[in-house]
Amino acid sequence: MSDEDRFIDIEIKLAHQEDLVESLNTRIYEQQKQIDKLEAMLNALAEHLRNNAQHGQTPLNERPPHY
Repeated sequence: MSDEDRFIDIEIKLAHQEDLVESLNTRIYEQQKQIDKLEAMLNALAEHLRNNAQHGQTPLNERPPHY
């Protein structure tokens, strides 16, 4: 294998690595957006539960005391 062939092989491998890194970065970005959305939903739910507890309201699926 000549030096030129090895150089071309390295360039091809580098191009594949760059594509892989870019696709992984894109996936991480998408996952972070999803995590942010889920955190916002969780915070809203926690705030809702705190507000209900402060106003003496109980969750709808809580069993009455006589059970």
